[in-house]
Amino acid sequence: MHRIAVSVRKIGTTLLLFLLSVPRAPAGPQSGSVSETEEPGWPQFRGPRRDGVCEETGLMRKWPEGGPKRLWTASRIGHGYSSPIIAEGALYITGDVDDALVISAFDLDGPLRWKTTNGRSWKGPWPGARASCSYDEGRLYHMNAHGRVVCLDPADGKEIWAVDALERFGAGNISWGVSECLLVDGDRVIVTPGGAKSLMAALDKKTGETVWSSEPLRFQRTRRSGGEAVDPPLPDADKAGYAYPILCELGGHRLIAGCSARHLFCVDAETGKILWTHQIPTRYEVIGSIPLLWRDSIFFTAPDDFGGQMFRVRADGDRVRFEKLWETPLDNCHGALVLVDGRLYGSGYRRFRGWACIDASTGEMLYSDRNLANGSVIHADGRLYVLAEDGVMALLKPTPNGFETAGRFRLVDGPQRQDAWAHPVICRGRLYLRRHDDLFCYDIRER
Repeated sequence: MHRIAVSVRKIGTTLLLFLLSVPRAPAGPQSGSVSETEEPGWPQFRGPRRDGVCEETGLMRKWPEGGPKRLWTASRIGHGYSSPIIAEGALYITGDVDDALVISAFDLDGPLRWKTTNGRSWKGPWPGARASCSYDEGRLYHMNAHGRVVCLDPADGKEIWAVDALERFGAGNISWGVSECLLVDGDRVIVTPGGAKSLMAALDKKTGETVWSSEPLRFQRTRRSGGEAVDPPLPDADKAGYAYPILCELGGHRLIAGCSARHLFCVDAETGKILWTHQIPTRYEVIGSIPLLWRDSIFFTAPDDFGGQMFRVRADGDRVRFEKLWETPLDNCHGALVLVDGRLYGSGYRRFRGWACIDASTGEMLYSDRNLANGSVIHADGRLYVLAEDGVMALLKPTPNGFETAGRFRLVDGPQRQDAWAHPVICRGRLYLRRHDDLFCYDIRER
């Protein structure tokens, strides 16, 4: 028995030494996750994760000539570029009518439920409604082009509370009007007023009271909007951008990643503390494309000189660092991109004209196509739903070597203006497209 025990100990020692001698695999990337609403449907701009990816299946693999069947049209919804949201059996969309920003609620088969207003319309450059609504726990939230934040009862449109975010935080409006689609984080609504008092703030979603506000994003201005040099440089506080932020969790930190007029930034979601900024050369102080999370990294893109860049996020204790991994000439303006199975899909603007597929791990442009105008894109059931800004709607199948067209049609007849900017929406087998005063609903279910 003693000899058996000695032998077992020798075997155990040998096994331990063997295991210690085996090289360990390098630690993998920090696991990141983007915040996803628990609300069913399409309750906010770009969907449940704000990333333009729809999880529905059973959709048409190919469209017939002329496109899928149109089920209904809602006209005279007001002028604008916002997309609809869908929650709790209703559709909500914004539009500018005369002097007012109008929010309309529709049944999913087309009839109007109610209309209400949220302050003034936007009559500056490119007039029309900007932001989509956000739905959360039986309340509807929206910010108009002048920074008025409203909370509504979605049953009848009754106003529960309202806040002038620009006035409260001492901010001025931006050239083409506030365009932020509001992010709801738990019991808070996140706003980005910018300016000398605060870059970002969190409001109590039940009352509109301020929960926290960040410090301003201060920098040395060397160029004015348009590119004119400022000499000597002047101290300044950055204004709001045109894209909305995303909420993600990385390395035990809850982070809000967003874009101001001239910066990429990241703040602590619990306190609003600015953790990281990166100044970029935006010619006209326009950053309008939404950040995307991929594994342990965040992709940002902006028009003209910046293009697109992927940053790895390192969270060490209380410290958060961003490390640039790669860059691409794809300079999306406001149509956003989608990231599916390690590939980025989207269109450029001026630096790169056309549509492209990019390897998210390396930044390599795998292929491109210039047969469609720039535009917006969402993904569902293995297909890209592309609305080009000239009004052409296309169904594209991404392959290892290129885009295959599985259908296309023109949304409306008439002059081909380059301003079909509302993003497509897919919910319960239906495709929703907006062009100015009209909203169209199509049946895209496979038969």
